[in-house]
Amino acid sequence: MNLLLVILVVVAVLLLIIGGITEAVSFLLWVGLVLLIVAAIAFLLRLVTGRRV
Repeated sequence: MNLLLVILVVVAVLLLIIGGITEAVSFLLWVGLVLLIVAAIAFLLRLVTGRRV
């Protein structure tokens, strides 16, 4: 599950950077933001519960 979180964060950051560079494809910015939020929620759930989610 840790690997999945790392992959989600990397993809989110890449999409945020690509979305910032190419303004014509602005939906990538929102996709990256949503993925970053999902990864953060999953990380916080794992941190709070102390088990793999």
